[in-house]
Amino acid sequence: MANALKLCCDVVRWFPVVFITAIVLWSYYAYVVQLCAFTVPSIAEKVVYLILYHPLLVLFMWSYGRTIMAAPGKVPRQFYLNKQDSDRLTRETNEEVQKAILMTAAKDLPIVNRTSSGLPRYCEKCKCIKPDRCHHCSVCGLCVLKMDHHCPWVNNCVGFTNYKFFVQFLGYALIYCLYVAATSVKYFISFWSGHGNRDMGKFHVLFLFFVSIMFGISLISLFGYHCYLTASNRSTLEAFRSPIFQSGPDKNGFSMGKYGNFVEVFGESKKEWFLPIFSTQRDGVSFPTRTKQANTYQTMGKTPSVGDGVNYPTRTVDLDSDGLLAERQRWMEEGGELGTVNSYGAHDNNGMNLELR
Repeated sequence: MANALKLCCDVVRWFPVVFITAIVLWSYYAYVVQLCAFTVPSIAEKVVYLILYHPLLVLFMWSYGRTIMAAPGKVPRQFYLNKQDSDRLTRETNEEVQKAILMTAAKDLPIVNRTSSGLPRYCEKCKCIKPDRCHHCSVCGLCVLKMDHHCPWVNNCVGFTNYKFFVQFLGYALIYCLYVAATSVKYFISFWSGHGNRDMGKFHVLFLFFVSIMFGISLISLFGYHCYLTASNRSTLEAFRSPIFQSGPDKNGFSMGKYGNFVEVFGESKKEWFLPIFSTQRDGVSFPTRTKQANTYQTMGKTPSVGDGVNYPTRTVDLDSDGLLAERQRWMEEGGELGTVNSYGAHDNNGMNLELR
């Protein structure tokens, strides 16, 4: 029964991807056949429209496919606790002993992020020390490197392995919609005003313009927001909850300047900037910071925010925890009230997937 339910959930999660793919296939028919072949009167105009249309479509679908198919970045083996330590941590009731276990496990790991009490961030589901910028996704069921969010429209986590593809997908989808709308608008006006033929094919042109405008408007703000995140070197999660360093929370802690931030996502090679090719030089575990962070873990108590001017209390809840340790301890991860919905339309990840709405 459980396996059947899981299979049903897996199938349902593909519905948004199938919907987007169906819309694109229909738009191809409406644009190439109904608009260019049957509606546009000029041969030269047809040729120009089709020559410009197909490269945009290829880049759009290529980046979309890469975003869907890229495996979420998995945490390297050295970050996982061995079975003896993980079992001991689970059974242990003394908070100080639990802290000591985590401190010992993380002492040789390249970590600068920590909880508000100065401890390594630990995922009790995966039983691993979280690398910097890593978070647990309840939908994927694993910790994802540099996790941005879980996106239902691609049925995948957006993170270290595919964030470049995701931004390109948004950008090329926006250009695709604007191009289709711009080249079909005069024929839409002609049909709407009653000057064109009223055969069924013209309804495809009518809806093609409406759909391209609708999706284009929705993509403008979304693409602009992720351009801002790229230029600031933040993930969606970090934009709403600043990462904590030894000096305290700092929302700009990973910022290397606009060009440096862009290169971190899109890579050094300019020839690969606009192609859906994995080109970053990072390993997804270590990231440069604005100031050199000492790799030591000290209790920070009540730490002032360097990023947002907000005080972060020591007593916090691990949003990636399923309750194994969180009921007894509040020192594992920075966070807020359970089930909080942020202004981006996303839920925190305490048993709820962070989705792009």
